[in-house]
Amino acid sequence: MNWDLTKLYKGFDDAKLRADFDTAVQVTNELKALLQGNSQSAKDVLVSAIRKAQILMEKSTLVGEYVMLTQATDAQNTNALAWMEKLMYQQIEMQQVFSAFTRFVKDIDALEDYIAGDELLTEHAYMLRTMVKEAKHIMDPAIEPAVLKMRMTGGEAWAQLRDQLTAAHLVDIEIDGEMQKLPLSTVRGMANSADGALRKKAYEAEIASYAKMELAMAACLNGIKGEALTMCELEHYDTVLDTALSAAKIDKETLDAMMCAMRESLPAFRRYFRAKARYLGYEGGLPFYELFAPIGEDGEEYTLESARALLVEVMGQFSGKMAKFIDRAFEERWIDAFPYEGKQGGAFCAGAHPLGISYVLSNFEGSFGSVSTLAHELGHAYHNDCVKHHSILNSDYPMTLAETASIFNETLLVTKLREKASGGMKLKLLDQQIGDAAQVIVDIMSRFIFEDEVIRRRADHQMLPAELNEIMLDAQKQTYGDGLDENYMHPYMWACKGHYYSPGLHFYNFPYAFGLLFGMGVFAIYQEKGEAFIPEYDALLAATSLGDVKEVAASVGIDVADVEFWRSSIRVLEGMIEEMEELV
Repeated sequence: MNWDLTKLYKGFDDAKLRADFDTAVQVTNELKALLQGNSQSAKDVLVSAIRKAQILMEKSTLVGEYVMLTQATDAQNTNALAWMEKLMYQQIEMQQVFSAFTRFVKDIDALEDYIAGDELLTEHAYMLRTMVKEAKHIMDPAIEPAVLKMRMTGGEAWAQLRDQLTAAHLVDIEIDGEMQKLPLSTVRGMANSADGALRKKAYEAEIASYAKMELAMAACLNGIKGEALTMCELEHYDTVLDTALSAAKIDKETLDAMMCAMRESLPAFRRYFRAKARYLGYEGGLPFYELFAPIGEDGEEYTLESARALLVEVMGQFSGKMAKFIDRAFEERWIDAFPYEGKQGGAFCAGAHPLGISYVLSNFEGSFGSVSTLAHELGHAYHNDCVKHHSILNSDYPMTLAETASIFNETLLVTKLREKASGGMKLKLLDQQIGDAAQVIVDIMSRFIFEDEVIRRRADHQMLPAELNEIMLDAQKQTYGDGLDENYMHPYMWACKGHYYSPGLHFYNFPYAFGLLFGMGVFAIYQEKGEAFIPEYDALLAATSLGDVKEVAASVGIDVADVEFWRSSIRVLEGMIEEMEELV
């Protein structure tokens, strides 16, 4: 199944694509002129600016999503690459306009009076108050245009190169006695194979293949993290981590509470890795290539059709609305399902807010893990559906809360299947759930440690691949510890994880851990309240774009600054680990 992008545009020669882009350019100029001063009152300018900003975001979102989604499945598409360049320069103009908008809002003394007296301003109150708080991090307008243009040939160019390198990267691997060249995403997917020899062969082929692109990937990472340090200074943040906390809408106190609980959980996860190693016949730690090895009773090989049926059935036990939503996503081809050459690896969900739909990219290969990934990404899509009635200016929620629905879906799927399972099948499902959690707790912590160290070192020198490998291995030893076989780790995780290469979003890791543990906390509330919680759940998702994390969490009785909340979610996972050890 390939997704149907004609819902956006019929192609790059579609007149509507050009018209929408031209409208975005025109409205950008109109908004810029409006904010430069005229005879209107501040309130009238504010109302007019919001209306223009809505149009601007709607048009730019449609065009941007079409270009990005095309490139995600066809990395060398020349039309997409040309339009990406065009969009990048339009983004420069938009960012300057929104910076001017933020400065304008900050200087309105009667802002609260205006909000109280106007329906449109009341609707956008959270956005306006956030702009006031964030105004101190806006660049000096005298240098902003030049800096933003330079970023297009700096961090953004490095990120594009990284995407092209990984999409075009082919791994030499022997399959059934024949040498083949396969996409990196396909070879990495072999980690889920039931064939142990193939898992090891794929790991060794993958590791060996990075020699072909390690220098270029290191250059991309150095360029992006070097730019991050410069932008941090220009935007008046103390550290790069502070920029990430601001984007995540949390404070350091909340991050520290969560990290404390995560560190405390590492010994339990190491027991899990060693138990899995024992089951697979290893002494000591688990080789990295066995992290995703299926264990327990042989699982069903899923077709996309059977995966669809399972998801509709299971999610329907929670909510008929959700079941219909998932079925619609398949029926209307919002999903690009299978891996192929030129397609981006991994999985993601991209919302097209003006259309009220979301697109899901996956690399489905028939395992239960693939089904769980679809459940995860369709959770994001459902989340987007819950905010589609908001103004587009009120539809963006932080990454910390963005994982709520996706983790809820994954947890619901495995929990429902475990209720009917016994023996080997229960072991398989436990391993799936704990293994996924280990990726988000243990591996995410290793990524946090890695990125923190890379940014620290980047302040005084560029790192070659050997040094990056060393930092990665050290981060894995700090987190996986004796849970992994130190002779079979993954020094190149920095090269295959796209999360390090987002020039506008650094420490793209801890929000996933936040989302897992917060989502499990929300699921625990559902288990306690049952069907009565469903309206609260939809309301919670709808509220995620209208408040800071502490405020949204408090609406369902959660204090995210309290380490005990995080420990309570960890204890659920530790209970699963104990059950898994007994079954092993």
